[in-house]
Amino acid sequence: MVDDELRRIFRLVGARALNSFGRAVLTTTVGWELYERTHDTLALAAGGFVQMIPVVLLFVPSGTLVDRSDRRVLASTAAATTGLVGIGLALISALHAPLVLYFVLLIAQGCATSIHAPAVASLVPLIIARDQLTRTNRIAASFQELALIIGPTLAGLALEFVAPQWIYGVLAITGLAAGALYRSLPRPRPIEAPAASARKDWRAGMRFIFRSPLLLPALTLDMFAVLFAGVTALLPAVADVLHLGALEYGMLRASQSFGAVAMALIGGRLPAWKRPGRVLLIVVALFGLATIGFGLSTSFPLSLALLFACGALDNISVVIRLTLEQLVVPDAIRGRVSAVHFVFIGMSNELGGTESGVAPVSVSSRSLARHVTARRLNEVGPWDTLLTRPRITS
Repeated sequence: MVDDELRRIFRLVGARALNSFGRAVLTTTVGWELYERTHDTLALAAGGFVQMIPVVLLFVPSGTLVDRSDRRVLASTAAATTGLVGIGLALISALHAPLVLYFVLLIAQGCATSIHAPAVASLVPLIIARDQLTRTNRIAASFQELALIIGPTLAGLALEFVAPQWIYGVLAITGLAAGALYRSLPRPRPIEAPAASARKDWRAGMRFIFRSPLLLPALTLDMFAVLFAGVTALLPAVADVLHLGALEYGMLRASQSFGAVAMALIGGRLPAWKRPGRVLLIVVALFGLATIGFGLSTSFPLSLALLFACGALDNISVVIRLTLEQLVVPDAIRGRVSAVHFVFIGMSNELGGTESGVAPVSVSSRSLARHVTARRLNEVGPWDTLLTRPRITS
């Protein structure tokens, strides 16, 4: 039984890691190519903005679809779509096609992600035992962040030697492999059928989150924090400011994930947080301070170290937030809650990237990093109710 459970966990984790690897390669390579062709941070802003559009427009149908369909099939299809996007990017890069075609394919990738995120998030607690959720999230976070280390680093290294179209071709392989792993998972356990009115009510996920005294503060804190500290989207411009090559750029992109893996390994040996709300507030504040340091840094090694710290702190936030959602959300509405959750997080990521790309039109990239991080520190205060929440146990 234990061996079966472990195999199930690692198949799920492997599929997510492959999908994350492919997306990391895509993001790193597209960002570098767009900036190389335009030398304009507005192009980086547009790349984030177009991927945000499907997140906002499709969260209602995607959440409902996830609750009514086989989540394995949806996750597999979304992963395979990422592979098709990679093939499309390879073609338009080889042909030096107009930039608008890049953005069309990034919209398609956003559509795939808007399905993949709620499908996988709601699948986990239906195939993994409740007492294994925290362990699964830690393993998943470790493997996912490992993929996010290897992906940008290999992409940056490859950009030194080969044209981008060959790198995009890797996405086809990772997408198909991830899709096959998702399909190999066991069928989710049956859930209690909700009432007809609840089944048709797309607002069920949003209503649950807004009525939850635990989920709402945690999600909004993370959303606003990421929204106002989106320096990752600026890394191609930062690499230009620091006079770095493609390999060093890839290392910058990977450094946060390296920190997240390190923290996941450490966290696996630590007992459960007694006051997760307090921990969440502290790590958000520390993340802000680390990002201020990044904005002030003119040294490549120091910038790497500060991004490493940001990744370690973010890993703590991710594990707390995912475990909280999996423990308190009813099975019947997991898809719709996960879709709304992804709007909170996905929209803040992409809007943060858009803000980071637009703002340097009037201020420098390094000054922007300091400016948005000061705003991030101000976000901690309104969520002090998290301090009063007790420990959540499984």
